[in-house]
Amino acid sequence: MSLLEKIRVTQSFLESKGIQSPEFGLILGSGLGELAEEIDNAIVVDYADIPNWGQSTVVGHAGKLVYGELAGRKVLALQGRFHFYEGNPMETVTFPVRVMKALGCEGVLVTNAAGGIGYGPGTLMVINDHINLTGTNPLIGENLEEFGPRFPDMSDAYTKAYREVAHRVAEKQGIKLEDGVYIGVTGPTYETPAEIRAFKTMGADAVGMSTVPEVIVAAHSGMKVLGISAITNFAAGFQSELNHEEVVEVTTHIKEDFKGLVKAILEEL
Repeated sequence: MSLLEKIRVTQSFLESKGIQSPEFGLILGSGLGELAEEIDNAIVVDYADIPNWGQSTVVGHAGKLVYGELAGRKVLALQGRFHFYEGNPMETVTFPVRVMKALGCEGVLVTNAAGGIGYGPGTLMVINDHINLTGTNPLIGENLEEFGPRFPDMSDAYTKAYREVAHRVAEKQGIKLEDGVYIGVTGPTYETPAEIRAFKTMGADAVGMSTVPEVIVAAHSGMKVLGISAITNFAAGFQSELNHEEVVEVTTHIKEDFKGLVKAILEEL
């Protein structure tokens, strides 16, 4: 079965479950999936039941697709994403974004937990650009002409209008919202201190193991993108040790601000 055929099969399955014309896709990273529990009139589908869908194996990722209304908008939320480091091919990592586009999403809000290079733990950062250091690209292979061009422009991958709304809303709510560049790596190891020094020289403000593949595919599909990083720890070399438990713990402290911010942004978009 071709990728396009897989997308259509999954689209038909989800539409048969009552998922119709979502406006926005939400990709919720480590410790941030709780936002999906605030969706009204929810239709919840377990990843295991969706044809051609991957499985999330990371602690803090629930592995459910949730459709309904949030802040008055129709949303399709991923409680847990698929990572390249889990052994997934890029097609699997980015497949949900393809399906979001097929179902009618005009925009996607991508969130992640990230290590801070320019900012410290507890910071929320709007992504204004990224550096792809995964060593691959999800668009390698046959191009899906139905979705976008062979050589998509990445100049405005993180939609400026969406970023402006995010900052305006954060200011209204009294939430400090930074702006910066996200560098995407494969993981699953945390970075070495030398790598972080190199990334800082390259202009990165935060580092993580997700987001970049999904944003590339969203941009290829002509979807608007807002990316928000929750800085959960200092990157290597800035603190004594790194562990995933700390990532989940810090997100629990900032998730109320995060949830309020995302809902207010959705109202404005």
